[in-house]
Amino acid sequence: MSIKRERMSERIHQILSQLLLREISDPRLRDITVTDVTLDPELMYAKVYVSAMGDEDRESEVMQGLRRAGGFLRREVGKRIRLRNTPELHFYWDSTLAYADRINAIISSLDIPAEVTDDERKDGAAH
Repeated sequence: MSIKRERMSERIHQILSQLLLREISDPRLRDITVTDVTLDPELMYAKVYVSAMGDEDRESEVMQGLRRAGGFLRREVGKRIRLRNTPELHFYWDSTLAYADRINAIISSLDIPAEVTDDERKDGAAH
């Protein structure tokens, strides 16, 4: 990714995070986090990934709220960044955290016997 795209992605990420935290009153958009923003090479489209930390069953209501607030969010991003065109925002649900939690739960549930060290083998053989 080019330096300009990377900087713009980071800036849009910051702006959207602040807007969602301070300026959006829609209750569907409470406690959501912008996890990532990626821009296409022409800076015309931004993929915005969001998550409701630990509350994965809110996906449909959050996405509805974002569709409704999309115009406002794009307009506010446009006011705060210097680009010829404000990128069109496309919102996606980020299930990475839920996936990581599921993997951790699976690993935690495994019954793995403790590894026997060479010293323990020698002690056991001596008796």
